[in-house]
Amino acid sequence: MSKKNPLNDDDKALFRQLMSGTRKIKQDTVVHKPAVKSRELPLKRLISEQVDNSHYFSDEFQPLLATEGATRYVRADVSHYELKKLRRGDYTPEIFLDLHGLTQQQAKQELGALIAACRREHLFCASVMTGHGKHILKQQTPLWLAQHPYVMAFHQAPKMFGGDAALLVLIEVEEWQPPELP
Repeated sequence: MSKKNPLNDDDKALFRQLMSGTRKIKQDTVVHKPAVKSRELPLKRLISEQVDNSHYFSDEFQPLLATEGATRYVRADVSHYELKKLRRGDYTPEIFLDLHGLTQQQAKQELGALIAACRREHLFCASVMTGHGKHILKQQTPLWLAQHPYVMAFHQAPKMFGGDAALLVLIEVEEWQPPELP
């Protein structure tokens, strides 16, 4: 009832009289376990995915990237409009990777793990934070990402996602299909 029409004393007494002899119901809800098994992957498989995805990163190969303006790359078979949407911040990163304090080898492994996780979890957009520091990872990360076949595009992140200390990356993921039930 609304506060404008509160119960008067007669109504409250009538309610108590009608409810005498009753007891509070005990919660008897049954919680069922999910029918689909958990998608926990064995550690060995996770490490294998990380290694498989990080072997694309070479320090010798230097892809041709735009030198003027913001750091950016778009794969040949991907629309340049995707790059524009990244620049404007139309895509929100679904996962973040912070490379601060890592060595180049560790950064490569983490990038490989990020790409594997994005493909496994069907995450389309990721943010890779390189920071400023000594500019080593800031310079190398775009070169590594441009070598990977599942990286569709990347662009310097908008201010709200880290600005020039981060990259927004579009990862090619397979179409999601619900798991088959046995």
